[in-house]
Amino acid sequence: MKITILDDYFDTLRTLPCFSKLSGHQVTIWNDHVQEVDKLAERLKDTEVLVLIRERTQIRAPLIERLGKLRLISQRSVYPHIDIDACTARGVIVSSGQHAGTPSYAAAELTWALALAAARQLPQQMAALQSGNWQIGVGDTLRGKTLGIYGYGRIGNAVAGYGKAFGMKVIAWARVDSLKRAVADGFIAAASKRVFFEECDVLSLHMRLVKHTRGIVTATDLAQMKPSSILVNTSRAGLIEPGALVAALRAGRPGRAAVDVFEEEPLRNVEDPLLTLENVVATPHIGYVTHDEYELQFSDIFDQVVAYAAGKPTNVVNPKVLAG
Repeated sequence: MKITILDDYFDTLRTLPCFSKLSGHQVTIWNDHVQEVDKLAERLKDTEVLVLIRERTQIRAPLIERLGKLRLISQRSVYPHIDIDACTARGVIVSSGQHAGTPSYAAAELTWALALAAARQLPQQMAALQSGNWQIGVGDTLRGKTLGIYGYGRIGNAVAGYGKAFGMKVIAWARVDSLKRAVADGFIAAASKRVFFEECDVLSLHMRLVKHTRGIVTATDLAQMKPSSILVNTSRAGLIEPGALVAALRAGRPGRAAVDVFEEEPLRNVEDPLLTLENVVATPHIGYVTHDEYELQFSDIFDQVVAYAAGKPTNVVNPKVLAG
């Protein structure tokens, strides 16, 4: 089969042990990022199987309609970037495992790294040292402070564990079932959403971006945070009401933010406020970008390709296409 992989920025996938699962197939890997439909249609005109790296490229109807040879899209996790209905109409199978049993420890680790970096002003202190200056301020200790986990799933659970290990009080706010799990794991359920935002010294978002969670963090929520608090977002930018975070940071509540996700990705605008505000630590959506995490994810993704080639597609999110 002719397989195309998009957005492998550092040509990493061919170096992974799991890449051997594609042996015998014709694989083309693109290392840049292109979103223009005409360019993508040209690149993918002979593609039978399309492998995606998370949500880096939008696969919408205008593109799908031009890919007459495409039969399978294989990826992992959620798929808001794929027009599932258009795929079904064109007979394209979408396979996407949801990794129900394993959290992204890479994302959890980055979350904690960002919390520490913001608390101790690490990027700012490094920049000062590199420019010939010595200390530029006084950071904060996390021990004894309150860590808030908004959305208690697999990654939220892992981050809560890191907070506990650092001697923090850990509280959670989430759906009822998730709060019950948090309490069963030894953490505290916040009395209300308002109390949750008021009490947290570090507040970390850990929800999937779906219709009912888009904009779930409002300007009012942020205004209730402490001037000394830190908001961490390694999930999705759309969880926060558009424009609310920048306005809140300028108003001083919360006092700092550490973010790995943006409304527009890749973010190329160096004048974006989240890159210019002094009270923000920002990274370019690298939460899952480690060799170990890639091996874990793409082992599953390539297994889906192998299963399709054997006539037994797995993790199909649009099963109606099979009936056709």
